[in-house]
Amino acid sequence: MLIDSFFTALLTTLLSPWGLTLAVLGTLLGIVLGALPGVSSTMALAILLPLSFGMDPAFAILFLLCVFVASVYGGSISAILINIPGTPGAIVTQLDGHPLARAGRAKEALVYALVASSIGGVVGLVLLVLIAPLLASIAMSFRSPEFTAIAVFGLVLLAYASPGSTVRGLLVGAIGLLCGMVGFDALTDVSRFTFDTRGLQGGIELVPLCVGLFGLAEVLRHLHGTHRPTPEVDASATAMPLPGIGQIAKRWASMLRGSLIGALVGAVPAAGSAIAVAIAYAQEIRFSKHPERFGHGAIEGVVAPEAANSSSIGGTLIPMMTLGVPGDAITAVLMGSLLIHGLRPGPMLFANNPEFVSSLYAGFFIALLLTLVIGLLLMRWLPWVLRIPSHTLLIGIALLCVVGSYAIRSSMADVYIMLAFGAVGYVLYLLSLPAAPLAFGLILGPLLEENLRRSLLLGRGSWEVFLHSPIALGLIGLSILAIALPLLAPLWVRLGKDIKRAKLP
Repeated sequence: MLIDSFFTALLTTLLSPWGLTLAVLGTLLGIVLGALPGVSSTMALAILLPLSFGMDPAFAILFLLCVFVASVYGGSISAILINIPGTPGAIVTQLDGHPLARAGRAKEALVYALVASSIGGVVGLVLLVLIAPLLASIAMSFRSPEFTAIAVFGLVLLAYASPGSTVRGLLVGAIGLLCGMVGFDALTDVSRFTFDTRGLQGGIELVPLCVGLFGLAEVLRHLHGTHRPTPEVDASATAMPLPGIGQIAKRWASMLRGSLIGALVGAVPAAGSAIAVAIAYAQEIRFSKHPERFGHGAIEGVVAPEAANSSSIGGTLIPMMTLGVPGDAITAVLMGSLLIHGLRPGPMLFANNPEFVSSLYAGFFIALLLTLVIGLLLMRWLPWVLRIPSHTLLIGIALLCVVGSYAIRSSMADVYIMLAFGAVGYVLYLLSLPAAPLAFGLILGPLLEENLRRSLLLGRGSWEVFLHSPIALGLIGLSILAIALPLLAPLWVRLGKDIKRAKLP
């Protein structure tokens, strides 16, 4: 049944001129934007998201998935050629990719990164297809206490995985929760936090918040002058011959290890690609017979992180599709597109819209295929993409932010919201605070509030309702442990030192 639906959706897209055009356009834009330093996958999705509003939901998710998948590979292009990662997931790729480029093996490194990214994406897709329906069927039996615990667990994990202090991440997430309360109360229909402003009565839309937080804020960061200029790239950097199929096949073990690590780590809410690639790189050094080569141009140092980077896409889609909890900041933006089109991610998505789920799987596979084909075709011209003047790029991004925010509801209120959160994102950057928990708080806030209030109604005001659910109790316990761990870890280390001192004569 699932295989038949998958192939039906795949053929429908491939035989549709409009669908195929959107897929090719999304792949091209994803590779280009991902390759440009400072334009992350999250930012690429945020500024291109408004283009999908007038599309059919299946075509909209196809376009955005192509941008998503292609931008993940695009980030490795600048990491290899100019030692500046285009996306956070490509940070590890530059450690061995750029030494290969300096040794005249740039094209070889790019091809290995592209093939590993494609194989990793396929592994992530297979695990998504196998695990997501199973997890969704389990989640169908969840009630309000379980969903309340899932929302809390997702927020805590995001704060825990975000750079810097866990407490700071939780504070930023709390701001997002407050933003989710703006507008009319769903249960009592009472206006909250609107300050008698008509534009806020409908609440704060996720899309203008993400566009401002991840798009406009990035423009302000560039204007601040904190980013170094893009170095010139030698046009002959990709003139070397391609590696053969036999040479690529020898790296199958590294690709498989990286793919499995990326998919499994990506499935953990808030873990994201940055953690996945770091673990994959560390494990590759551990399994290597020549660990001294890493950092000096080891092919495995490119293959494993890129496979993990791409396979984490399938992993991050698992909690988003099955539980309604975005796996990372990128899937949070992707989730905004589904909400705009009236599709609520969660277990009911599989029950009410099975055709759309099949279309998403097919779109993911098409994105991987087109990224591989177009990436190989563009290999010769990739260095020229990196020569786009930064001021031209910033102007274009700022215009897309304004136009895209207005296009959501044809309302200037959304533009003002985008500008406000662009400033908020810039302030968070100056204070070294993570921005992703704010977007997560806006997404999970209504889910948390609604299910918490329903749980208390079911328990007649008693919090004991959470003690009667083993799943909810376990998730709440893990959340408390995640919060307490950064506080207890220094005490544990100090206690261990004291014990060692006491044993010394």
